[in-house]
Amino acid sequence: MDPYLETARVALRPFGADDADLLIELDSDPAVMRYLSGGEPTAAQDVRERVLPSVLAGYDRWAGAFGLFAGYETAGGAFVGWFCLRPEREGPLDEVELGYRLRRSAWGRGYATEVSSALVVKAFTDLGVRTVWGATMALNRASQHVMEKVGMTVTHHLETPEDMLGAEGAELGGYRYAITREQWERSRTS
Repeated sequence: MDPYLETARVALRPFGADDADLLIELDSDPAVMRYLSGGEPTAAQDVRERVLPSVLAGYDRWAGAFGLFAGYETAGGAFVGWFCLRPEREGPLDEVELGYRLRRSAWGRGYATEVSSALVVKAFTDLGVRTVWGATMALNRASQHVMEKVGMTVTHHLETPEDMLGAEGAELGGYRYAITREQWERSRTS
């Protein structure tokens, strides 16, 4: 299967119906889930019955143009986590969320920045996107740093969603970051 996107070190491919174990393993690491659920794993049954079917339905909904994609190292093929580029369920197709969740073994290697940067380019050059946005908890400085490195800036403070109230630092809320096509184009010429 051709990758959705390939960078120098990571290839993104759609998840398949047999990939629940990848998501279960990723979401079972307390460090990975620290800012999402306070370290609590996503129940395996929930991944199999709700999360993965929703991911697969997204490929149909957006004809493969958007979604949540599995990331694999191009050298060796190890699963590093997932990356998403997708509109909100009922949102406009030209305003998309950029997101990522990486295995701890992939942290600090520049994968999040490398792939996120390539996804921003794809959004603005191939997919007709007007705005790319992302959200992160106030304490998640590593995620904020990735968004800043790809040119995104804080647009406003966010209240913590109800399903994340158990996360570390939930009382501090989070931030929405964004970059518009015009901002991205200006940054490429300066």
